[in-house]
Amino acid sequence: MDRHSHQKPQVYQQIYLLSSWLVKSENQKEEEGEAQAVIIGGMVLDIHAIPSIPPNPRTTVPGKVRYAAGGVARNIAECVSKLGTKPFMISALGSDIAGNMLLEYWKSTGLSTEGIRMGNEIQTPVVSIVFDTEGESAAAVASVESLEQFLTPKWIQQFKSNISSAPIVMVDANLSPLALEASCQLAAEVGTPVWFEPVSVAKSRRIVSVAKYITFTSPNEDELIAMANALSPKHTFSPIQKEASTITSLFQQLKPAISILLEKGIKVVILTLGSKGVLLCSKKHFNFLHSICPKRNNNNKRLQEAINLVCPVGRFSGGGGGGVVHFPAVSLAAVVRLTGAGDCLVGGVVASVCGGLDLMQSVAVGIATAKAAVEVETNVPLQFDFDHIAEDARSVYLGAKVVFSQSML
Repeated sequence: MDRHSHQKPQVYQQIYLLSSWLVKSENQKEEEGEAQAVIIGGMVLDIHAIPSIPPNPRTTVPGKVRYAAGGVARNIAECVSKLGTKPFMISALGSDIAGNMLLEYWKSTGLSTEGIRMGNEIQTPVVSIVFDTEGESAAAVASVESLEQFLTPKWIQQFKSNISSAPIVMVDANLSPLALEASCQLAAEVGTPVWFEPVSVAKSRRIVSVAKYITFTSPNEDELIAMANALSPKHTFSPIQKEASTITSLFQQLKPAISILLEKGIKVVILTLGSKGVLLCSKKHFNFLHSICPKRNNNNKRLQEAINLVCPVGRFSGGGGGGVVHFPAVSLAAVVRLTGAGDCLVGGVVASVCGGLDLMQSVAVGIATAKAAVEVETNVPLQFDFDHIAEDARSVYLGAKVVFSQSML
């Protein structure tokens, strides 16, 4: 008998006990239920045309054409999932080639398909994008009408229990005005905060009927101006001068529009500025998440531990109310494609907020996640390197500055 034989009964017993613990733990999780971020909006098949030389009108140029799983809400949900926070997706797909591709990819992630409406009468949304040689969109055509037609209030209302237990509900502006209003009202009834993602300048104006329900919104400069004009028809906010050299001068141009959104009851405006970073704007104290998002959980230990180690909690806890904080972009990003950056920024913030990080840490993670997205061909990276995310979040977090006080809003 070899020396390992005496250990076998003990090893078997340990394996049995470990298996029993895992089963018990899994059953307990199922009984207790895990709070999931609810994401409502578009699942889209993207067709990316990437030229090898600058594209010209009225002729073809050599390059590559690729399919990619896309859609603002879908991209955000996938990003949230890959950062360790489970999303529950509510959307609509056709029973066609594009829809089946998107559904199979979603199933491969292990996420629930319960909220995804399927049907032969639905035409799966498709967006065709032609890029320039710098990775920016040069032209695009979106066929997403079926989202408005089939992602209906009636379909969304079936998932009231999911919305009720969610730490946050994210809606994208691809929803019809009726579906947007139904989603936001439902969330308000059950005390779940709402994140409004504007999608585009034209669709961002749909915020008018739901502004009073919105907790978070994440426009770029042009969407911010469009939203402010829609919410305050007596005023006219003009497009900004993008050559503004400093954050101070940029904020001075944008301050009236930001103020309109905050006066309409929106708690947090996360204004994306591309290579200039992000402006986080709020009239409330920046440590208010525990009261505004009471259903957050601490299940995302991996993200929490990675970020708490390098981004100390409470760096901005001093002082009185809110104001405006500027977060720089991550330098040295090797840009491949820019289409998924904004969605992954939102996904990074949502995953972090749901997972128990504070608002400042969450924005830093969002910017780090966006940097990871621009360095890959797909809209969302196949996986995130948590060490790299933490390293980039640290540089953003330590570079953040409170540049304006609440009294200036």
